[in-house]
Amino acid sequence: MCMRLVIQRVKKASVTAGNHRESIGNGLFILFGAGKGDKKESIPKLAQKVYKMRVMADEDGKMNKAVGDIKGEFLVVSQFTLYADISGGNRPSFVNALEQDKAQELYEFFVDELKKLGAEVKTGSFGNYMNLQVDLDGPVTILVEC
Repeated sequence: MCMRLVIQRVKKASVTAGNHRESIGNGLFILFGAGKGDKKESIPKLAQKVYKMRVMADEDGKMNKAVGDIKGEFLVVSQFTLYADISGGNRPSFVNALEQDKAQELYEFFVDELKKLGAEVKTGSFGNYMNLQVDLDGPVTILVEC
């Protein structure tokens, strides 16, 4: 398995957990899920792929620029429910999601790798209830399973 990402191009996005709020303007909102068998070794390549992904609009409205090209930002939020399995009934099973401590390590490593590449990154609050507000641009939504 490899991490699952839901990447959405946004005009703005915010996450609130308790009294703490993080927000971004133009950029990418990323839901990050880690599953059993995911390895830290695959994250640098994944982060580089996301950082260089040309999904931002150029002057002609074409998806031709990366977030860094427009001085945009990333908002990365952990999301174990990306590994929900409803094949056995109506109640989702999360047995394929990575254990919390290991998933948090991969999530934080992914965020650090984006920052090493020069990205401006804001994050949610791992393992906590969060309120999200997302103003989609497009909409452009990309699913990634590496």
